[in-house]
Amino acid sequence: MITTITQNNQLYTIDLSKPLDISIPLRGSKENVNAWYIDSPRIEPVTTDNWIGKVTEGASTNFNNIYFNPHGHGTHTECVGHITPEFYSINTLLQQYFFRAEVITIQPKKQGDDTVITKDQIKLAMQSSPEALIIRTLPNSENKRNAQYSHTNWPYLTEAAAIYIRTSGVKHLLIDLPSVDKEKDDGKLLAHKAFWHYPEATRHEATITEMIFVDSQIEDGIYFLNLQIASFENDASPSKPILYKIMPEHL
Repeated sequence: MITTITQNNQLYTIDLSKPLDISIPLRGSKENVNAWYIDSPRIEPVTTDNWIGKVTEGASTNFNNIYFNPHGHGTHTECVGHITPEFYSINTLLQQYFFRAEVITIQPKKQGDDTVITKDQIKLAMQSSPEALIIRTLPNSENKRNAQYSHTNWPYLTEAAAIYIRTSGVKHLLIDLPSVDKEKDDGKLLAHKAFWHYPEATRHEATITEMIFVDSQIEDGIYFLNLQIASFENDASPSKPILYKIMPEHL
């Protein structure tokens, strides 16, 4: 299934039959990826006094309740409503879903007791001016699919790095960590605020997607991104970002 995209008077050709899924699926078990000190998600059948919503228990259908937190239990996309007193919905603010994107790989650096992604690293790695930037951190093991991040002091973006990403024109930032910010930062949220330019000139159209997993077989470079969300009226929604390679003759 081949399609051609025109952007800024340039043609790009992609194969829609070859998606590259960079999301982490939600599972109702302790093996699910987890952050922010919360219990594991649960997926369980509706149960009443005399009925269980499960075919193996005699029901005609499987009929599950799902209990989860979008920020702590997997790939999710959030809007500025994540940090504002006013309510903003990702379902309302994200109105376009296809973007020219760049994948970059970064080895975070030690900085005192922390590990950080710096402006200089981002500047060196970025080779274009994409609408969406996808950051894969090293090491990049399969363990990211079920990591238990609470109390681990994961790597994070410096404020300067987030400002550089914003001023480079990136509207959609995707990263394979639970947050662009330090786990325990006393509520400063410096990278979130810098990327959204909050509160000085808030970029309501910009999004942050966290807890992705970019397989090591996906090379750094330019792609098209389909950023899919569930239609939740909430500051964040579980999401399914999909990459598509650009055919070489159109790079």
